[in-house]
Amino acid sequence: MLVVTTENVPGQRVCEVKGQVFGVVVRSRGLGGNIMAGVRSLAGGEITEYTQLLEEARRHAVDRMVANATTVGANAVVMMRFDSSEIGQTMSEIVAYGTAVVVEPA
Repeated sequence: MLVVTTENVPGQRVCEVKGQVFGVVVRSRGLGGNIMAGVRSLAGGEITEYTQLLEEARRHAVDRMVANATTVGANAVVMMRFDSSEIGQTMSEIVAYGTAVVVEPA
């Protein structure tokens, strides 16, 4: 599955638009991770526990979006974007979304 953040794919022509697709992931760091992140935040700098959590969540959100696009018969997703928000103080929601299309060589 081709996933791009652009509207067009060089050398390809969009021959069918299948519609919007998305993948949603809500994650929470466990108690141990929250404690370690809290200790690291006292010293400043990158909180690697949260960086890892968000990287994994983005990967899973993209995987779910690709599965959604495959279900509707697409072979590409264009204009892919991420959105994120916090739910409470311990959870993060990551959404990957875009437009599912069928492309063919131009």
